[in-house]
Amino acid sequence: MVLDFTGRIIQFINCRILYKGELIKEDFWVRDGIILNPEKVFYTEREAAHLKIDCKNLIISPGFIDVQINGGFGFDFSSDVSRIEEARSVVSKELLQHGVTSYCPTIVTSPPEVYKQVLPYLKPRSGGKHGAEILGAHLEGPFISKEKKGAHDINYIKSEVESLTTIEDVYGSLDDVSIITVAPELSGMMEVLPKLVKKNISVSIGHSVSDVVKAETAFQNGASFITHLFNAMLPFHHRDPGIVGLLTSALIPKSAFYGMIADGIHTHPTSLRIAYRTHPKGIVLVTDAIVALGLPPGIHKLGTMDVEIFDKDARILGTNTLAGSICSMDNCVRHFKKGAGCTTVEALEAATLHPAQLLGIETEKGTLDYNSAADFIFLSDDLRVQATFIAGLPVYVNNDEVQRELSEKNYL
Repeated sequence: MVLDFTGRIIQFINCRILYKGELIKEDFWVRDGIILNPEKVFYTEREAAHLKIDCKNLIISPGFIDVQINGGFGFDFSSDVSRIEEARSVVSKELLQHGVTSYCPTIVTSPPEVYKQVLPYLKPRSGGKHGAEILGAHLEGPFISKEKKGAHDINYIKSEVESLTTIEDVYGSLDDVSIITVAPELSGMMEVLPKLVKKNISVSIGHSVSDVVKAETAFQNGASFITHLFNAMLPFHHRDPGIVGLLTSALIPKSAFYGMIADGIHTHPTSLRIAYRTHPKGIVLVTDAIVALGLPPGIHKLGTMDVEIFDKDARILGTNTLAGSICSMDNCVRHFKKGAGCTTVEALEAATLHPAQLLGIETEKGTLDYNSAADFIFLSDDLRVQATFIAGLPVYVNNDEVQRELSEKNYL
């Protein structure tokens, strides 16, 4: 029988927790889905834990946050319009096994009617046993460059923006949108950027032929993110470093965050190391995963496009153009650590703290700080997910010892 732990203090013992940039040997305290300050519990409330959970010396990390994922497990958020509610349900549930506790479902360039049908189902939604939390949608297109369209359907790309109304007319509503990817060089885009930011939307630049000056101007006007760095943009050139030059720019108001698909396919390990060593605090790991995440090789849909899935990558059918990834977030974290040669802490923060900072939710998500949401994961030393918790409660377990511990304590 599962007990009601409302108002009860749960103490996780025998663990190593990621806290303020370090892995420390310390107990971890939770109540009602919130991380507790143990000193306040001891000295102010004078309370003892109602339940102790032995973590078997595993690492406790904040849950992963994926701000760019097109779908997975047989579903695509852009093309499965008639099954969007099922797509949301299945993807949210399956992500738990990969340590993802919150995410931004991503819509690629699509006809206007698709946005209007799909977006109402992708508004922010709390997580739990039913699946990971939805933080709002990421709209990747259609206001992008035709020259750097990647896997986006050129028939629906918009090459100019007259006003904010132009954008709202395409999407139908911006109320539940967290991120928009745009090409800053489009006519009228620069004037619209501040208005998008005022709506509490993180503006990202990508799928673009922007030079470095235009990219810097975009950040001066409120942009804060680069969509999958190195991919779908001009390559670095010594006379014009393009968007990549933002990593060291002294002309932008705050440091840039940049997405990185660390799947071993989209970015060579050397490029990964260059970005990481240049600007380690800005890297945000994203999967850019598509319908075939978790599926065998074959032909599948990405928006309006057909893509062919191989063992390790996905390409537009009949071409050599990459079409998102089939890599899970836990795999990206492991690959990033190996490829960049970074520490465990740095690898984990690239999938937790940094995406939370990008979205401006770092007081609630992405850390194990006191009073933040108790969305966390148990990890082995090789960073494989052993268990996932949302609001302090277990929602996925993949470790026999942990399973027995939780079952014996009626905490499953």
